[in-house]
Amino acid sequence: MRLTQTYTQLPAAFYAKTQPTPVVDPSFIAINDRLIKALGMDRAWFDSDQALAVLSGQTTLKSTTPIAQAYAGHQFGHWVPILGDGRALLLGEHTDPSGNRWDIQLKGAGPTPFSRNGDGRSSIGPVVREYLASEAMAALGIPTTRALAAISTGETVQRQEIEPGGILVRVAQSHVRIGTFEFFARQGLNDAVAQLLDYQIERHHPHLIGTPDRALKWFGEVIERTAHLVSAWMQVGFIHGVMNTDNCSVIGDTIDYGPFGFLDSFVPETVYSSIDHQGRYAYNQQPAIAAWNLSRLAECLLPLLAKDSEEAIEIATQTLNAFPGLFKTDFEHGITRKTGLDPSQPKHVEVAMGLLDVMAQNTADMTLTFRGLGALDDQPGTGDETVRQLFDDPQAFDRWAGQWRACLTDLSQELPSRTEAMNAINPAFILRNHLAQRAVDAAIEDLDFEPMRRLQNLLSRPFDDQPEHDKWAGPPAPDQRVTATFCGT
Repeated sequence: MRLTQTYTQLPAAFYAKTQPTPVVDPSFIAINDRLIKALGMDRAWFDSDQALAVLSGQTTLKSTTPIAQAYAGHQFGHWVPILGDGRALLLGEHTDPSGNRWDIQLKGAGPTPFSRNGDGRSSIGPVVREYLASEAMAALGIPTTRALAAISTGETVQRQEIEPGGILVRVAQSHVRIGTFEFFARQGLNDAVAQLLDYQIERHHPHLIGTPDRALKWFGEVIERTAHLVSAWMQVGFIHGVMNTDNCSVIGDTIDYGPFGFLDSFVPETVYSSIDHQGRYAYNQQPAIAAWNLSRLAECLLPLLAKDSEEAIEIATQTLNAFPGLFKTDFEHGITRKTGLDPSQPKHVEVAMGLLDVMAQNTADMTLTFRGLGALDDQPGTGDETVRQLFDDPQAFDRWAGQWRACLTDLSQELPSRTEAMNAINPAFILRNHLAQRAVDAAIEDLDFEPMRRLQNLLSRPFDDQPEHDKWAGPPAPDQRVTATFCGT
């Protein structure tokens, strides 16, 4: 493997050169063959002693120098002036056959100058959770960082208890966050903000190079990508759990899987993060928090938008005001397509969005409701029972289904083609919280990674009927429910 490191072309304040700390007895527990192929990497290399040594931090490649990136952030709304990669190292960048650059990062590779007295390590549990989550999201078609490999270190780490250690090899188009811009802007280092902006444009928005008002145009594109991302999350019931500005990518990818979760019953106020006592990052708060985070990014860009501060604020505000409409349109159209209706018809949108209200009032399982809807005929019948039984009041579903079927008459689509189209966007399987927990528990307690591998294989085809795995499609039993999830630090 040969990597480059363009981020070190930026001034030294952007990063700290840091060597990984070797571990006792590393071994691969997962290698992502699909991703290796997609990135045009040499699969044979991953079977070599060098691959394990490099990806576990025993040695480094001569072609590049590992770095920990500097950033700051607002955590639960409170400003923290310096955070940075406290347990992650950017090994370098791989260039795929199309010329795209991909960061290769180790999470859990030892302390860095940003570790703040932490050990820089990771338990095997967060490694398994993020591997499963990022690959599940990728299979759902949602922009995300990816998992290239997972490694057991042969060591233990002290968290609430002593647990086995692990390293995640993460791949991303970028690890730059809103908090990266904040780190410099709030120190008044406007030249550094401009340098970071130029770096991002050159790498991810080359069509903006040399254009007038490129800062404003770039910001507009970040807003669009963020609106689409949060909409995509919510269409599958995903809750990020910790949308701090240091956990929000500026390229519209899902990054930093900590206390995340997926809805079972559609309860919009659901919170999974064990430390989110006020519900700041609840499922239904994610659009508002995304807008709040984008406002913090806008503050960083003000000196680049206009020389006059009041004019800059007006420009930024007008641009930010597009976010609610962008999100609303994307989300409503997505939900309407999930019901098999036509987003271009206002009545169809109204009926589709009404399903969410009925689901919320009846604690219906989100994934099973949408998936089951695709199999229903144009007329009521016994087949309705698979969906009706998901609702506390089945007659509430019947009333909504009458409106839905009235809308179907506007469309000239036969049931088989409608079912195929709906099944292509409504997953049969998601990373249910109890399934993720089962895989994590097996890894921590017994170093048993078979549950992880089986689950990963299942979730690589989330839209396919897999009758042999039907038991994994449903919600948890009462004694299996996961009500709180945790950060991986």
